[in-house]
Amino acid sequence: MKKLEVFDPAMCCSTGVCGVEVDPVLAQFSADLKWVAEQGIHVERHNLGQEPQAFAANPTVLKEIETGLDRLPIILLDGHVITTGVYPSRQQLAQKLDIKLTLEDKPPVESGSCCTPKSGCC
Repeated sequence: MKKLEVFDPAMCCSTGVCGVEVDPVLAQFSADLKWVAEQGIHVERHNLGQEPQAFAANPTVLKEIETGLDRLPIILLDGHVITTGVYPSRQQLAQKLDIKLTLEDKPPVESGSCCTPKSGCC
């Protein structure tokens, strides 16, 4: 079974989907991780503010953040870095995980754009 690990920057809760103003990119990414898990991929998510020991215990992650915390989030597939600094879209995750997307799997497109150039949601 493939293992996807997400190492998030320090956030108020484990997913970052909390508080008064929820970041739509984080909300979509949380939904995408749930979808990935439903495809049979083992998913683990670590928040620097709540689980610093997970970061300290992973030499690959430590090496990445030595250059700066702007490398977060760091996403690993079976221990290998697949993205840094952005939250990938469902389509990007599917491609990296070799999962075929069907029309039902694609998240709905909202009117307007929540994307910023480095958000990874476009």
